[in-house]
Amino acid sequence: MRVALMVTCINDALFPDVGKAVVTLLRRLGVHVDFPEAQTCCGQPFVNTGYLDEAVPVVRSFVSAFDDYDYVVTPSGSCAGSVRHQHALVAGRSGDAGLATAVAGIAPRVLELSEFLVGVVGVTDVGASFPHTVTYHPTCHSLRMLRIGDLPLLLLRQVRGIRLVELADAESCCGFGGTFAVKNPDVSVAMGADKARHVTESGAEVLVAGDSSCLMQIGGMLSRQRAGVRTMHLAEVLASTSGAAHPVDSVASR
Repeated sequence: MRVALMVTCINDALFPDVGKAVVTLLRRLGVHVDFPEAQTCCGQPFVNTGYLDEAVPVVRSFVSAFDDYDYVVTPSGSCAGSVRHQHALVAGRSGDAGLATAVAGIAPRVLELSEFLVGVVGVTDVGASFPHTVTYHPTCHSLRMLRIGDLPLLLLRQVRGIRLVELADAESCCGFGGTFAVKNPDVSVAMGADKARHVTESGAEVLVAGDSSCLMQIGGMLSRQRAGVRTMHLAEVLASTSGAAHPVDSVASR
């Protein structure tokens, strides 16, 4: 089984530890994962702002970088959703039948991390240990585009030492939405503030999600409020093991 990591732009630029955590986790489970250096953006920012024609070269690059793999794993429901739902639109507008065929072949092989772990590797207990109180935010694209349901929670419930607490109004959007946050800043801030309030009220030490973009939005709110709640990607929690230094230990000791 040939597996590639699509790390995503935001993780590559701002949250590199998320990509490292995916590799650590998969190797621990006996899955060899490659990192194709030719990978670039999935093209979602182009499509979401209406630049479908400009996204064609990006989709071509994606196919070129990942077409030889059985599975492409990404720590992002948002980017997985873009490949599985938006690339076909872009390829269709290009008028290139070969590109459309290539996209149709690769799209089903692109999986968000929890989909790959539960559906392909066949595990829910990944051997993780994370002795902290955690609440989980299900991201919009993972819920509404990929429909992964409670797969991340199935994985989190098997983590040793973890205490999961409910997040009120969990399925509401955090307000980021990529360029939505730029074009509609007041609405975005209001939505983010509501989400941050629910996180704080949960009593969690750590907010976990499967998309770094959402964590950046909510984490920014929590940081400015000095809420004492850290954000971590699902991959980072699942990669944690007994005896490992946890980045939230300093928060937990307050």
